Amino acid sequence: MEDKRIIELYFARDERAIEETKSKYGRLLLSIAYRILGNRQDSEECESDTYFRTWNSVPPTNPSSLSAYLSRITRNLAINRYHRNRRSRDGEMELILDELSEVITDDGGRIDEQIALQDALEGFVGGLDMTKRLIFLKRYYYMMSLRDIARDMEISVGTVKSHLSRMRNALRNYLTERGIVI
Repeated sequence: MEDKRIIELYFARDERAIEETKSKYGRLLLSIAYRILGNRQDSEECESDTYFRTWNSVPPTNPSSLSAYLSRITRNLAINRYHRNRRSRDGEMELILDELSEVITDDGGRIDEQIALQDALEGFVGGLDMTKRLIFLKRYYYMMSLRDIARDMEISVGTVKSHLSRMRNALRNYLTERGIVI
């Protein structure tokens, strides 16, 4: 079923919306949560919670990209669960969050500051060439290991590290140029 039709089902408060969402995006959402949590049961709960959150937020929200909207919800739920559980998958999750915290801090600032940061991040990522964009998203959005990214992209781990380091520096400069205090 097309995303537009699924969103219409949410607006109509038709419970088939959840079934269609699960049918189309269930595997993606489960894999996002699993990469972060490393635990099948917790990942399934995050997937289920995503459907509940989506049901409660659509409407009034009308996402332009249902897959991105669902992915963001799942990712945030999984990160929150990870922090609650204080479990680490070989320290990989903590390492990823530490890498990004060198550039971006999440201090729960004002909503207008959060929106400005989100817009700046979207602009930065949107300005990257396709290879760098994929590496950035695989690492910091989908929380993939360096080895998995290297394998998927058919490049060396060293190349992935190098790209990520340069992108973090470029992001820091990008945010500073736009007056976003880090």
